[in-house]
Amino acid sequence: MAPKKDIMVKVKLQAPGGQATPAPPVGPALGQHGVNIGEFVKKFNEATKGSPGMIFPVIVTVYKDRSFDFIVKSPPASVLLKKAAGVVKGAAVPNKEKVGKVTWLQCEEIAKIKMKDLNTSDVKQAAKVIAGTAKNMGIEVV
Repeated sequence: MAPKKDIMVKVKLQAPGGQATPAPPVGPALGQHGVNIGEFVKKFNEATKGSPGMIFPVIVTVYKDRSFDFIVKSPPASVLLKKAAGVVKGAAVPNKEKVGKVTWLQCEEIAKIKMKDLNTSDVKQAAKVIAGTAKNMGIEVV
């Protein structure tokens, strides 16, 4: 078993899949902890090359010896809903204006993508969570 490393900090970022660069927000957030930014960008882009441009949350664990590990999460539900509904952004007043529509099947598909990050193991319940997010964005579920 490998010796346990001392954790210095955990950094949470959001970066576009396959297109991360050392520019902000990645560079400054990791640079201040002494991480090799070029190495992180290369590894992150390799891990997310299947979905270019999609925003991915990532948790970077930086160790005392300046090495790092990272965990790529699934894209935020709001990003997936905007893509499914074909809208640029959610409604300013979601209870009064509707900006788009998604079907229940689309909610279930998004729920399957987000399943590992949600606090349920049932697809129907996860779809309800996604439908609630859609409602809060002004996207109608039909």
